[in-house]
Amino acid sequence: MNTTNTVKNDTAKRLKAILTGSIGNLVEWYDWYAYAAFALYFAPVFFPKGNPTAQLLDTAAIFAVGFLMRPIGGWLFGSIADRAGRKTAMTLSVLLMSAGSLMIALAPSFAAAGALSPVILLTARLLQGLSVGGEYGTSATYLSEISTTGKRGFYSSFQYVTLIGGQLIALGVQMLLQKVFLTPEQLHNWGWRIPFVIGAALSLFALIIRRHMQETIVVEKKDVKRGSVITLLKEHPRAVLTVVGLTMGGTLAFYTYTTYMQKFLVNTVHLSKERSTQLVFWLMLIYACMQPLFGMLSDKIGRKPLLLGFGILGTLFTVPILTAISHTTTEWGAFILILAALIIVTGYTSINAVVKAELFPAEVRALGVGLPYALTVAIFGGTAEYIALYFKKTGNESLFFWYVTGCILISLIVYAVVRDTKHTSHIDKEMR
Repeated sequence: MNTTNTVKNDTAKRLKAILTGSIGNLVEWYDWYAYAAFALYFAPVFFPKGNPTAQLLDTAAIFAVGFLMRPIGGWLFGSIADRAGRKTAMTLSVLLMSAGSLMIALAPSFAAAGALSPVILLTARLLQGLSVGGEYGTSATYLSEISTTGKRGFYSSFQYVTLIGGQLIALGVQMLLQKVFLTPEQLHNWGWRIPFVIGAALSLFALIIRRHMQETIVVEKKDVKRGSVITLLKEHPRAVLTVVGLTMGGTLAFYTYTTYMQKFLVNTVHLSKERSTQLVFWLMLIYACMQPLFGMLSDKIGRKPLLLGFGILGTLFTVPILTAISHTTTEWGAFILILAALIIVTGYTSINAVVKAELFPAEVRALGVGLPYALTVAIFGGTAEYIALYFKKTGNESLFFWYVTGCILISLIVYAVVRDTKHTSHIDKEMR
């Protein structure tokens, strides 16, 4: 009886910890994606000159620059998480995100402040980039550590459920503002600020929640190896390179079919902003629901088969799918094609957090996951929109399709040679 009660109590605590970590993660990613979701509306406010594609290029450039701070965030918060605990790092990161969202909400227009306007926007995105850079590694590590052996793929998949959920909330707020509360003119003039006010408030709420979250490690303060970049690179170089290879194709595909797709549907398929928002919203909802299913599957058959499935199908079908989307004449046609692409990408997104966490020991896990991941995302994920829009502007849009394919192919090679972390997990070794 006592044993049964202990198991129930442990399960309840674990589920509460996963919920706490996931809610904070969701709020952070809402703040991050609100920028991408509302860029179509505030681009003329900060960059009033030029054609619509040029304005989107300017906002996409700042979106990409925000990614440049992510490696610094991955290093800073990864080191804090390994040295002072996961809870401390995750609390600080959400506080920083709140500050960035509030800055965007209050930023003056170009007409009112001139060049200062885009500078404020850029500064806010740099702060948010720093925050998100730290969030991924620490939350991936936390959710992987708090899970039990045999269910780690399932529980850790909720990182991408909440990551996608953040985008869903951003799109949901956008649809409500578009359809219920504001006219298109109001949304362009000032209504785009509302989601950033909401984001700042939600971040403060997440901050309160995270102050009471359960810690997953016992920190030995005298251990100089904890959170050390030198230790990471010296003792785990192969694992670091593996994270880069694992991430490269997956992150580019993810950002192509999520954050960029809304603009692709408006700019290339010529759907209205409102219809493209609704289409992407329902796609993201289905996509979020797929993550735990694939994560559960990885607990049964291993991580490697899912990664290989993404790599092979992504290499073969990226160009045909994107080409077909660009020529589609119906919303249902676009919906089915994008859904097919997202099913393929789920092979990566559902398990990438746990795969990376299982590569490293506890003393450098958050840093080992966060830093190389953030570097790779900055180079490939953060520039996805800008490169796509550049090729679009120069009349060579199809080259972007081949670029995505090439990156997925490189990742496929890594998937083929890497060992299945389900069977070599450092986390499982530490729990024995």
